[in-house]
Amino acid sequence: MAKKEKKETPLMKQYNAIKAKYPDALLLFRVGDFYETFGEDAIKTAGILGIILTKRGAGSESEIELAGFPHHSLNTYLPKLVKAGERVAICDQLEDPKQTKTIVKRGVTELVTPGVALNDEVLISKSNNFLCSVYFDKKNIGVSFLDISTGEFLTSQGNAEYIDKLLQNFNPSEVLVSKQKRTLFNETFGTDFHTFYLEDWVYQTDYAYETLIKHFNTKTLKGFGIEALQEGIIASGSVLHYLSETQHNKLEHIASISRIAEDDYVWMDKFTIRNLELYNSTNNNAVTLLSVIDKTISPMGGRMLKRWLALPLKSIDKIKQRHEVVSFFTKETSVLQKIQNQIKHIGDLERLISKIATGKVNPREVIQLKNSLEAIVPIKSIASNCTNESLKIIGDNLQSCDVLRAKVKEMLNEDAPVNVLKGHTISAGFSQELDELRGLSKSGKDYLDNMLKRESELTGITSLKIDSNNVFGYYIEVRNTHKDKVPDSWIRKQTLVNAERYITEELKEYETKILGAEDKILAIEQQLFAELVAWLNQYIKPVQQNAYLIGQLDCLCGFAQLAIDNNYIYPEMDASFDLDIKEGRHPVIEKQLPIGEAYIANDVFLDRATQQIIMITGPNMSGKSAILRQTALIVLLAQMGSFVPAKEARIGLVDKIFTRVGASDNISMGESTFMVEMNETASILNNISDRSLVLLDEIGRGTSTYDGISIAWAISEYLHEHPSKPKTLFATHYHELNEMTETFSRIKNFNVSVKELKDNVLFLRKLVEGGSEHSFGIHVAKMAGMPQQVLRRANQVLKKLEKSHSSEELTETVKSLNNEMQLSFFNLDDPLLENIKEEILHTDIDTLTPVEALMKLNEIKRMLVKKSKN
Repeated sequence: MAKKEKKETPLMKQYNAIKAKYPDALLLFRVGDFYETFGEDAIKTAGILGIILTKRGAGSESEIELAGFPHHSLNTYLPKLVKAGERVAICDQLEDPKQTKTIVKRGVTELVTPGVALNDEVLISKSNNFLCSVYFDKKNIGVSFLDISTGEFLTSQGNAEYIDKLLQNFNPSEVLVSKQKRTLFNETFGTDFHTFYLEDWVYQTDYAYETLIKHFNTKTLKGFGIEALQEGIIASGSVLHYLSETQHNKLEHIASISRIAEDDYVWMDKFTIRNLELYNSTNNNAVTLLSVIDKTISPMGGRMLKRWLALPLKSIDKIKQRHEVVSFFTKETSVLQKIQNQIKHIGDLERLISKIATGKVNPREVIQLKNSLEAIVPIKSIASNCTNESLKIIGDNLQSCDVLRAKVKEMLNEDAPVNVLKGHTISAGFSQELDELRGLSKSGKDYLDNMLKRESELTGITSLKIDSNNVFGYYIEVRNTHKDKVPDSWIRKQTLVNAERYITEELKEYETKILGAEDKILAIEQQLFAELVAWLNQYIKPVQQNAYLIGQLDCLCGFAQLAIDNNYIYPEMDASFDLDIKEGRHPVIEKQLPIGEAYIANDVFLDRATQQIIMITGPNMSGKSAILRQTALIVLLAQMGSFVPAKEARIGLVDKIFTRVGASDNISMGESTFMVEMNETASILNNISDRSLVLLDEIGRGTSTYDGISIAWAISEYLHEHPSKPKTLFATHYHELNEMTETFSRIKNFNVSVKELKDNVLFLRKLVEGGSEHSFGIHVAKMAGMPQQVLRRANQVLKKLEKSHSSEELTETVKSLNNEMQLSFFNLDDPLLENIKEEILHTDIDTLTPVEALMKLNEIKRMLVKKSKN
């Protein structure tokens, strides 16, 4: 017997037809006052939102899962769906249900995806929301980033390492890839991104080029400086294609596309960005550099600061221009405060003008745009009259938009509502017709009040009430105690428990006038507001220019505030190869110190002639890593245009910053850790330049001691002998590397000093010349609360090992230590001893990975636990 097909209601037939067009999206289907989801969408929606999953037509042939929420809660629930990585198609009713006797017309009015959102609730004010596309060619990979909410459109191309770095810098919310390249993308860039796969034909040169020139209404792309970026053009074209596919066709605010010029900015690979904890950290409670230096006030400034941090400058002239502005503000603090006070009144200009371009702006946002532009007028005046040339240029280029401000002021009420349908959007006096209708509406209501008073007197019913509802409009309500006094001319319309409702000819006549007037008022207000929004479109470019300039100004004011608050100094930038920092501090760590505790500052000097490589030894926890990182951060801050945490700083321009942190920082990687470490180090050695700054922290730690020392020695030697002579800081616990200074003239030994007390050690965190003799690891173990028995045994072992100088002696010592261990911890007659002895003697310690060592230790522990239970 054939399976009976599910019965399809007219509503579900309409739903299924629309859903078929958006198979990859959750369809929010407007039914009355609710957005409903059905079937698999309902199961997924209920799970993400934590709402009840029920069934439509339960028990019937048309039964299907159902989950929904009130339409006015869209702004609460939509962000949760999008942040969960879902694409959401919003399907609205396209006609008034009252005006049709058949099923209401419905259609998708907006497709919101993680990378395509204009909703304030989905967006984060100080972060861009980039949609990205990646195109793989044989030689290069093309990439494009577009923020539809701000209009920023960027493109570039290069090898996988460069694109990987850009993906980490720009942190896109959604990445578009060709379906055929799904596996390649995951293998190259990992699986952490929200990806969406497009058909392969979208990634064609001709199609992409035509899409771009049609959008920008130009004949070529030469004016944007991207003509030669073939892979970048293909990626950019696919982004615009995706926008049209997601119902976003009003894109006048995307007025240009820019090339991310690799040569203009300091190179940092993704490992360096991660190791320096610039934007985020693998540790949950860690404080990032961005959170410490961000003193911006406006959303535009916050977003621009992230860009400056991702792309520090390599042009000394541009860096000095920023430094000069920061210097001016630190001296002229009253000017700084005046500008900052005005910036506080400026809304998100980029996103406001984007909403105007896409037709998604509301009256209150237009008022906010007008108020923001008014706050720019005094900034323009202050900047134009400053003695600093860069500020004067900003002042001259700011647009006061006088006509726009005057028109909005004349046309909209200052307290205009969020929704134009709520009325009272257009100012009195702007439209004669509107004023007349408002007068009629008001006088009509006054007439009803007079009528109520008159009818009460005529009938003697003191508790008469006039009201209205959606069923039969205006009515007179009479309580049952007075219904015998109702005149015969009144027509009864509704009976309630305690009252009766009536209409009269006079009431219906005035109702027509009042309701007609109110409908016309709303129609006129909507029309006038739509005309205003269309007229505002001509201001897209000047408002975007203002947003860019205010963002710049906000960043520079923020740098000045940072310098004033934290005692940062003006760094001297030059074209030399030297790096000379006096009393440098770590910008993040110094903010985490307990109140009253001073940060111990350190000097670092590197050049290519006398002190190219500094070998830093010293105990764990002494601050070696902090010195490495603060050196990189000081250079980074300086080349962003910020002042730096130091007493003095002279910085020869740096073009690449590399960091490599030891493998045991990530033991969970297991046996692949050492390979990862070597891959990253190899990448550094293959890409160094004469202006590189290289920071190596505990290289070789992921393998056996002798292998580690050999590799660390070879790497140091390679860097010393390389023609580029890159400036290098090398932190290590291998004291054997101190001997390199005897052979290599530009390698110098430094150590982070400690003060030995009777039973303890005091970390002074001061970098001093000379090597360190031992690591004080046992002292650190003691500080960590290691049991006394373990500490005593460790000291015994250490003394024996320190007497061993050769590999053979070390092997003999380890054997003797094994025997001692048997005597120290076990009864020789215990049969368990033989098993553990076999385990240890058959373990090749030199090839053991950290994870294998832990597993072996766990195995021995299980033997002991089993023994103790017996």
